[in-house]
Amino acid sequence: MINRELLAPKSIAVIGGSNNIHKPGGAIVRNILQGGYEGTLRIVNPKEDEVQGIKVFHDVRELPPTELAILVIPAKFCPDTVEILTKEKDTKAFIIISAGFGEETKAGAEMEQRILDTCEQYGAALIGPNCIGLLNRNHHSVFTQPIPKLHPKGVDFVSGSGATAVFILESAVIKGLQFNSVWSIGNGKQIGIEDVLQYMDEHFNAETDSLVKLLYIENISNPDKLLFHACSLIRKGCRIAAIKAGSSESGSRAASSHTGAIASSDSAVEALFRKAGIVRCHSREELTTVGCIFTLPPLTGKRFAIVTHAGGPGVMLTDALSKGGLIVPKLEGEAAEELKEKLFPGSSVANPIDILATGTPEQLGLTIDYCETRFDDIDAIAVIYGTPGLTTLYQAYEMLHQKIQECKKPIFPILPSLHTAGPEVAEFLAKGHVNFSDEVTLATALSQIMQTPPPAPPEVQLYGIDIPRLAKIIMGIDSNGYVPPQTVREILSCAGIPLVPEMVSSSKEELIAFAQKVGYPVVAKVVGPVHKSDVGGVTLNIRTPEHLALEFNRMIQIKDATAVMVQKMIKGTELFIGAKYEERFGHVVLCGLGGIFVEVLKDVQSGLAPLSYAEAYSMIHSLRGYKIIKGTRGQRGVNEQKFAEIVVRLSTLLRFATEIKEIDINPLLADENDVIAVDARILIEK
Repeated sequence: MINRELLAPKSIAVIGGSNNIHKPGGAIVRNILQGGYEGTLRIVNPKEDEVQGIKVFHDVRELPPTELAILVIPAKFCPDTVEILTKEKDTKAFIIISAGFGEETKAGAEMEQRILDTCEQYGAALIGPNCIGLLNRNHHSVFTQPIPKLHPKGVDFVSGSGATAVFILESAVIKGLQFNSVWSIGNGKQIGIEDVLQYMDEHFNAETDSLVKLLYIENISNPDKLLFHACSLIRKGCRIAAIKAGSSESGSRAASSHTGAIASSDSAVEALFRKAGIVRCHSREELTTVGCIFTLPPLTGKRFAIVTHAGGPGVMLTDALSKGGLIVPKLEGEAAEELKEKLFPGSSVANPIDILATGTPEQLGLTIDYCETRFDDIDAIAVIYGTPGLTTLYQAYEMLHQKIQECKKPIFPILPSLHTAGPEVAEFLAKGHVNFSDEVTLATALSQIMQTPPPAPPEVQLYGIDIPRLAKIIMGIDSNGYVPPQTVREILSCAGIPLVPEMVSSSKEELIAFAQKVGYPVVAKVVGPVHKSDVGGVTLNIRTPEHLALEFNRMIQIKDATAVMVQKMIKGTELFIGAKYEERFGHVVLCGLGGIFVEVLKDVQSGLAPLSYAEAYSMIHSLRGYKIIKGTRGQRGVNEQKFAEIVVRLSTLLRFATEIKEIDINPLLADENDVIAVDARILIEK
């Protein structure tokens, strides 16, 4: 629970506050005082009489009623202290900085649970334990530096790691990113990242609240809650970016040793973020860069003008934007020639627009004006300007400041000279601007934002899925494991997924008759072994009854073989759809190109079931091999609509069949007309 006493307390007691500002107890008192806290600040320290000018209480029992208590004492003393404060001092909020709880030992976890039980009993909010604190415009209850510039429309930042929060703040401050609040939840025993988002969602005011949320996540304990409130906030006008650490096996181990977090499958995280509309980041620099982009006017298109006085950075930015799917169009025609006449000889206006190292602040402003008003095929402007220029940077940055205020198109300032032009950049940032000192990092972040789809619709549409028949089929399966081919066909047919004609039989005569009926060539596959190819259990392009008979005789003798499957052989581009049930997340649906693309190149995209058509198209379009699906070099593409339809239908079927733990349809064979499932396997666990 998050309450008023936590966010805007009228009184704060620091239990363990001290005069030593190099320790958490002293640093947190210093930060609260320097932050201009307007309420009553009290200190408890048995060994001091005065701490940083404040008279000290020697025991918590001496305190008058206090709304918020910050504990900076050894873990073993925390449970009794919380009990005294809740029972006797009506304390309704706690921030526990202390470590040594569930992240370390079983005994620590028991102490942590006792604290939670006490807080729940008395209706108190709890941040931590094992955190750096809470920072907002009412009180600076953190023991760390830096303290960023706070502003009502600054960023709300929520972190599962205290130290990482500090490093992210360091990255943000030098970019000029302002903050509204910083939450370090630590072990998140009562209040986790999902709970903070829930509070922000349920109390959201578009006129007064921050529209940007940045998250550093080590544990997603409630994916549904995160999904619901992130979607809701984004639909209300917010923008959210997040790092999810600990998704790899090794990263999971590291995260677990840090906070007791349980890492989620990376594909599940990717799918959750895609469904929510959260921009996924993978580094501190990327997260803070995305945060800075979010503070600028939103992009309405992909076309960039690059204004620079140094050729190399302009070329690197052009390459990085193009690689990320953004466009740097060539500028030509009357307006371009007119601009060139007004610049120094040797300047280039083709885009990047290079005004040369001798270009003046006035020429910089003029060039931005042309990009704003004269070049219609430009949606945004990137300005690279540092010390290689031969003009006064203060004047150039003042011109840039004026144009950012005047222009409707977003302007991205890239001021790379943080060392040689530190004061000039600092003055520019002090006017409320952000700075992207590295052009390639900016381009990477921009492309990640542009590739993130909007939140998926919350409604589940059935798309003609035969749910009663599906339930009956699954109910009739009497054992766990991979189901036989006929049951696979029955399950997929409930979703209306097209299937290649096939027959499974232990009778050679029946299979030869079936092949005659559907027409040669056919494919023969052994039934029984899970990995058919590994045991020589697949033969393609069988064109005669005699060849089919030979293959039947061979395959039926393979170890664990129970029958042989014969399918009509069809041609097309190989596609892949699969899904895996992830605990707490539900089914993660994967799609991509089949064959080598899925096995070697791992070119797949993930989504969280059930999927909308918009989500399915977004997944397909995000594949590295999408050009093959679309058609390239004279080859016809595949029926993208039917591919998306199968993805959607399968995801909807899985929504009503949690017993299906794994499913692979590989390959689907596709051409410009049809997409047909050729081979599939389904793992059932009831």
